[in-house]
Amino acid sequence: MNAIQRLVTPRSVAVIGASADPAKTAGRPVSYLRKHGFSGAIYPVNPKVESIDGLPCYPDIASLPEVPDVGIVLLGAERAHLAVRDLAARGAGAAIVLASGYTETGAEGARRQAELIEAAGSMRLLGPNTIGLVNLTDNIPLSASGALEMDQFPAGSIGVVSQSGGILGALLSRAAARGIGLSKLVSTSNEVDLDLADFIDYLADDEATRVIALYVESVRNPETFRRAALKAARAGKPVVAFKIGRSESGARAAVSHTGALAGTDRMYDALFEQVGVIRAQTFSDLLDMPAALATGRKLTGNRVAILTSTGGAGTLVSDSLGVAGFETPAPDEATAAKLRALQKGDHAALDRNPIDVTLAGLQPDLLRAAIRILLDSPSYDAVAVIVGSSSLAMPDLMANAIRDCLPHSDKPVIAYVSPHAPEVASLLNRRGVPAFSAPEACTVAIDAMLRAGKLGAVDEAGTPTLPLPDLTSYGTGSLDEAAAKTLFAGFGVPVAKEVVVDDGAEAMAAAQAFSGNVVLKILSAEITHKSDVGGVAVNVPPAEVGSRLARMASDVQSATGIAPQRFLVQEMVKAGVEVILGMHRDALGTAILLGMGGVTAELFGDTTLRLLPGERGLSRDAALAMIGRLKTAPLLQGFRGRPKADVEALADAIVAFSRMVATLGDRLVEAEMNPVFVLPEGQGVMAADGVAVLAGNDKP
Repeated sequence: MNAIQRLVTPRSVAVIGASADPAKTAGRPVSYLRKHGFSGAIYPVNPKVESIDGLPCYPDIASLPEVPDVGIVLLGAERAHLAVRDLAARGAGAAIVLASGYTETGAEGARRQAELIEAAGSMRLLGPNTIGLVNLTDNIPLSASGALEMDQFPAGSIGVVSQSGGILGALLSRAAARGIGLSKLVSTSNEVDLDLADFIDYLADDEATRVIALYVESVRNPETFRRAALKAARAGKPVVAFKIGRSESGARAAVSHTGALAGTDRMYDALFEQVGVIRAQTFSDLLDMPAALATGRKLTGNRVAILTSTGGAGTLVSDSLGVAGFETPAPDEATAAKLRALQKGDHAALDRNPIDVTLAGLQPDLLRAAIRILLDSPSYDAVAVIVGSSSLAMPDLMANAIRDCLPHSDKPVIAYVSPHAPEVASLLNRRGVPAFSAPEACTVAIDAMLRAGKLGAVDEAGTPTLPLPDLTSYGTGSLDEAAAKTLFAGFGVPVAKEVVVDDGAEAMAAAQAFSGNVVLKILSAEITHKSDVGGVAVNVPPAEVGSRLARMASDVQSATGIAPQRFLVQEMVKAGVEVILGMHRDALGTAILLGMGGVTAELFGDTTLRLLPGERGLSRDAALAMIGRLKTAPLLQGFRGRPKADVEALADAIVAFSRMVATLGDRLVEAEMNPVFVLPEGQGVMAADGVAVLAGNDKP
């Protein structure tokens, strides 16, 4: 039995600082262990009390009759480390530290936390500042959460890991009220030792858990989180995460556009997507999605049959599904004929969807037969049943009628409880029918099932890095555009032809070497957003280059106070779709950003991010997937008569750019190409502008 197994399924529990008063926080753990049927040994530790709840109380940890598997430490932050040290000395498997007053409070708290870690040694720690854990599978509540005042909880197959103790109690009580069964709930809180990834890894192996729900404040160790989430995906266990802090974009002012376009929350989107985690958009989704996924039913398409006996409620669900992109087609003729055979007369609307079988709400046998017909129909991938007000009179009959249809097919079946009837919804959930009280929740649940069926969570190998080039000639800090593009070209990124010049005469001579009009730019490491200050002129005839350069120099100096000394004369790219390609680095890792580019990049914000796989560049498949995720991707595919763009060449450029980012590592602070022109098919791509910032060799 490993340490986490020993923590989650202990045979003996010591409660250090236990109180004889069950109304106090320190009195709850012993009370809850007894109340909820823990069958192992319970050892209260309190030198001032002889017994608690009929159990002998021990003066200290050294006096315990055996080594406890787990110690629940109820002492304050100034003394908790003493109990942790004594538990470690006895050989306990783990300690759960409930006290607050650690890193969340400042420097003194950080000192206490370091003291706690030192005291634990090799013993595992949960917390501090945690409410503990609850193992409903085995009736083991190792927690002081007031939610455990409830008498009973339905055990089920949803494991919960929360970085908030209060949220653990909220989910425990909400799930119980809705009849949704949970398996294990863990509050990791400060995560001085055990964290989200440790428990995702554990639950991926747990036979009682089918779905994992996460309440995430931050991922402290992205690499271990990645490995654990991929392990869960390989085990066929969907992971649903609700990440708070979406309003804190984390975008920083930088010389490139990429920082503003990426942002911390977008990085979480990228991380979750790449490891197969389904992101919940609202707190209620964190129960609605797992409740549907816990059925284990796979949704293979987006066609939903809505069976109702109340037209308005059916329309609500249909409308919500339609907004989310689901289809609610009318029954095919064979299906409609079978439905008509169930109910004669003009009471039913059987040739449209929602399928309104008016008397179904009063006749469970009719409801049962209609559901089976819809499950057999090749026109539908899932069935949503509207449970109307008539269910209030006979909830068991309705719930059983729907439940009885489940063995008939492996297609998803969900229920929308139209009246305010939480007891009906709870009954349905306990019968294995995911039930929801809002039409939008039905859509969220069905969408989660569809997404879970498509998750391929593959830790793609990526492309290897290249030999690190000599960067001495580039210096450090922000590079000018010519130097940046030289750096990019060295890694195989195609760049536009250009000539560096010092004055108007040189510029005119350079322009004559190009066929046709040219682009004229200032060349400065200090001014990176050149178009904002009049430092870019496009489609300039060669004969006008000299005068245009003089006017540009004057305009830039007036706008910035900087007199440009050098300029670029660049070939004019006349066709192609403009994209932006950049990199963004934060605590979650390094990501490549692709989006529709040019001067409107930030305005439209049509971008996608993909984290580099470890210290490797992106694979070609990953690059193509990024292209396909853009909302404006049809522009690259020949939208409305436009020539099809060279998507294959763009994928090659993305891979080359990502390999550069991976190869240079921390030496590369920022990098961006905007615009990159994606030329017509077969003509390649061309970077027309570039930004790069290099750090010194002493960069850690």
